[in-house]
Amino acid sequence: MKHPEKWRETVDPFGLPYKNFKLIKVLGYPHAGNDVFHAVGVHQGEEVEVYIKVARQVGADLENEVQVIAQINLEMAPKVIDYNFGNNSFVVLLAKSGERLSTILKSNEDKSSLEYLFEYGQTLAKIHSISGDFNSVKDRRFFHVPSKSFFEENDLVFVYNYLVENKPIVENKCFCHGDFHYANVLWENKHISAILDFELAGLGNKEFDIAWAIIRRPGQSFLVEREEVQLFLNGYSSLSSYNTEYVKYYMVLVYSYFYQIGIKSEEYTYYVREVFKELCK
Repeated sequence: MKHPEKWRETVDPFGLPYKNFKLIKVLGYPHAGNDVFHAVGVHQGEEVEVYIKVARQVGADLENEVQVIAQINLEMAPKVIDYNFGNNSFVVLLAKSGERLSTILKSNEDKSSLEYLFEYGQTLAKIHSISGDFNSVKDRRFFHVPSKSFFEENDLVFVYNYLVENKPIVENKCFCHGDFHYANVLWENKHISAILDFELAGLGNKEFDIAWAIIRRPGQSFLVEREEVQLFLNGYSSLSSYNTEYVKYYMVLVYSYFYQIGIKSEEYTYYVREVFKELCK
């Protein structure tokens, strides 16, 4: 997988206190909240391709990612070969092969996304079936309704009213990935080859995790049509159940934040407004 050249100042990956890994060369600098390096190095006498993730964000929890990966024993998860917690917390993960759907589908004009979305949803259901002794997911701003002023300023008071009046009365708990969306899922030969970034994983809200996976993000060319979303949900329901109204609620909640994130795109904000009209009935 090709990644961009250095696009911001980062820590020096050659200065990290590795124990089981020797860095040889940085191949690219993936866009991420933390400092992430696509690199080549030596582990147990062999040259390996890796991703080095160094904590940069205030809420970064690389220790949780290492603990979760060790506990779930999931073949599609990357293997941890080195880590350090404390100052300059980092984790070194063996690279997994595959491409993101955003790269595979490009403009998705031929709706080839329909060949992928059933398995996409089914895989999230498999993740939700994992059992173990997990910490609860950390609180995130996306779990809470934005201030009423945001909705008033954008002529979206009907969305605020929907969110206040329809809040789910219970949370259906299960093991959640926490950030399951196209950027953290790799594909090979039309099948999922890897699931990345378990930093936010833990015991959490099943329907929120589903909603987080199926919203369309700015610039995304798939999961745009109702048919695509339904295919994902069909895949999920082939293995597990979910509350439809709760998923709808959390889609509205998450879109409230992504409306703000994509505010500079007239096409995207128009799309989200149409989604609000449909879901907030």
